[in-house]
Amino acid sequence: MTGPLDKQPRTILLIGASRGLGHAMAVEFTKKGWHVVGTVREDGRTELNELADAHPDQVTIECLDITERAQIAALRDRFSDSVFDILFVNAGTTNHDQAETIAETSTDEFVRVMVTNALGVMRTVEGLQDLVRPTGLIGVMSSGQASIADNEKGGHEVYRGSKAALNQYMRSYAARHVGDERALVLMAPGWVRTELGGPEARFSIEETIPELVDTLVKQQGTRGLRFIDRHGKSIPW
Repeated sequence: MTGPLDKQPRTILLIGASRGLGHAMAVEFTKKGWHVVGTVREDGRTELNELADAHPDQVTIECLDITERAQIAALRDRFSDSVFDILFVNAGTTNHDQAETIAETSTDEFVRVMVTNALGVMRTVEGLQDLVRPTGLIGVMSSGQASIADNEKGGHEVYRGSKAALNQYMRSYAARHVGDERALVLMAPGWVRTELGGPEARFSIEETIPELVDTLVKQQGTRGLRFIDRHGKSIPW
């Protein structure tokens, strides 16, 4: 027997959906019949607009810069009457010269990356968590480079450190919400050919995102925090 909730469309609030992995996720969720609220950092035409034009009943675009607390609060207020099945924060960045060691990186670059990849993401999670149904899922885009146990080659130190910090903060978040039923996911997509991943990355978006989305959807209903790859395999902390 199905009830009213079974007939309601599934919804995702996807933060950082203008291009790359975030846009590809929006496309894949739309294909699966989900309703997608995707955010872009500023006004202007993006790939997400093309998706919204093609699927006006499924895709809504909102502006959000996750480094601005007031914008997070404003988005929460605009959707105060909405309930989402998934909140996923994809927004992220890296330093301009990824070959720099942590000691060589300028203070401004370090702060910019950490604020975007760790502080901004966690403020977004904390600020929008009440929009997610109690049995829903909150996920963030992490990286295999966040794994301290797997770091045997170094490199990409600023980015790597920011994602490791994000993982730590999500563990703290999970500890503070240990009684919640929500699934919490740190997703490592793999090295994907995007503007951030670069042209030498091993995998294409077409190879990775369908599986990533399938894995994410399957995590619903499994409470607690997991650090996993797109196949659903656990990654060492």
